[in-house]
Amino acid sequence: MAERTGGTPTPTAGAAPACLDDFAALARAVLPADVWDYVDGGSGAETALAANRAALDRVAVLPRMLAGVEEASTEAVLPGGRAALPVAVAPMAYQRLLHPDGELALAAAAAAAGVPYAVSTLSSTPVEEVAAAGGTVWFQLYWLRDRALVADLLDRALGAGCAAVVVTVDVPVLGRRLRDARNGFALPPHVTAANLPGGRDDLAHRGTPGVSAVAVHTGAVFAPAVSWADLAWLRERTPVPLLVKGILDARDAVRAADAGVDAVVVSNHGGRQLDAAPASVSVLPEVVDAVGERCAVLLDSGVRGGVDVLRALALGASGVLLGRPLLWALAAGGRAGAQAALALLAAELRDALILSGCPDPAAARGLRTRIGG
Repeated sequence: MAERTGGTPTPTAGAAPACLDDFAALARAVLPADVWDYVDGGSGAETALAANRAALDRVAVLPRMLAGVEEASTEAVLPGGRAALPVAVAPMAYQRLLHPDGELALAAAAAAAGVPYAVSTLSSTPVEEVAAAGGTVWFQLYWLRDRALVADLLDRALGAGCAAVVVTVDVPVLGRRLRDARNGFALPPHVTAANLPGGRDDLAHRGTPGVSAVAVHTGAVFAPAVSWADLAWLRERTPVPLLVKGILDARDAVRAADAGVDAVVVSNHGGRQLDAAPASVSVLPEVVDAVGERCAVLLDSGVRGGVDVLRALALGASGVLLGRPLLWALAAGGRAGAQAALALLAAELRDALILSGCPDPAAARGLRTRIGG
């Protein structure tokens, strides 16, 4: 049985995690406090961070009865092809903060689970090494002030065989992450922005009391004024599926579809950017209705298990991106921990599909929902 402390489930000593939230306590026990805060925290008062979970919990799914479903397939179509789950590993920076094997361990776990892995521009392992590890790898692109470096990153990702490109558009500047500022958070020497030329991440290592060195670094290298013209330039240069991550307003989703993107990712960046932003799932139906069949729609932010994946599908998403729980699992057990988390997610989704009378994720998109229970 799991013990509960302050309302948060924690596994007893030696017990295997029973849900993805159980990995959080395991990770917190092994991580330095400032690294835990870097992963766990949001921006500002962390209103958007809390809203993601609260909004997902308010989505009730109406199961269908007498559907004759004994077994369910979890396979789904995502940008770039079929996947074993309607899930991709969200792009997350500096994974060697969590475990020495970092991105290579989490990418290998994703490959074993049959789901895409999105490698970040701010990966602590070069994109070429991550792609060579096998599996389906997407490249997440942050728009940098140096356009030549953006073009070089794109060429490197495509040359390495990345199956899709995810451009993140909600970080003109880094959100005010107060935990990091209070901790004076800086990257340790062994963790670098491995995709950037040498010296381009020096600022991220310079700890200053009351200041986030990561925020200082991104402010120096990220381009704050990305435009629709930049997206058009990227679309023209990208022969693989192109996803735009960070969309919340349905009007922007329509413009992205007009620009020819293959998918939009409805995301408030896990509550780490604009703290006044809505919960991602709360605007998901509007975005789905606005774009219709013109492009796929994925949900990011707050997903914590198979039931959340079912909720997203029932609201019209093609799939989800999964973030923090996989970092917890990586910290707790490296590749084996991440594989265990993804296996648990698959089992949860399979049960949720059967309980809702759905033979597969495509059928779940026909379920009805109620907001508020």
